Amino acid sequence: MTRIRAMTRNDLADVSRLLGQSWRRTYAPIMGDETAARLSDERHAPDKLAAELDDEDKMSFVAERDDGSIAGYAMAAMDTKGDVMLDRLHIESQAFGSGLAVDLLHAVLAAHAGIPSIALEVIEGNDRAIAFYRKHGFEVVEHREAAHGVGGHASLIMRRMLPMA
Repeated sequence: MTRIRAMTRNDLADVSRLLGQSWRRTYAPIMGDETAARLSDERHAPDKLAAELDDEDKMSFVAERDDGSIAGYAMAAMDTKGDVMLDRLHIESQAFGSGLAVDLLHAVLAAHAGIPSIALEVIEGNDRAIAFYRKHGFEVVEHREAAHGVGGHASLIMRRMLPMA
């Protein structure tokens, strides 16, 4: 059993580990082991995640098991125009197909109720994520050079309109 909750500083090491494993598993086949490891190490270190927790424009969630371990993580950010960008959604591979990613996505959506839409960027070749987002109402709205510092790779910008309750 897992529960979705706001991330705290106590989660930094576990989330850093989860992101490192997820990034390497997902992106090494696309961009190579060395590049995936370097980018993950730069972006997912506990001190970088701590700075994100302090940023009022970012909201981070974790999926916590009964034993306190972290099985998933999501972070969304508001940009200067008031748009929401789902920056990360990662789960342990053992949780694939369990509904955990959907639960994290719903937590992000609920936290941003009243916002017209939510967008995300996904590197081409991450077919599992692209299929997941399409299944949950996201549509490709732009194709561009990846913003993750990965030369020669393209990204898709996907957007989902949200109900204005």
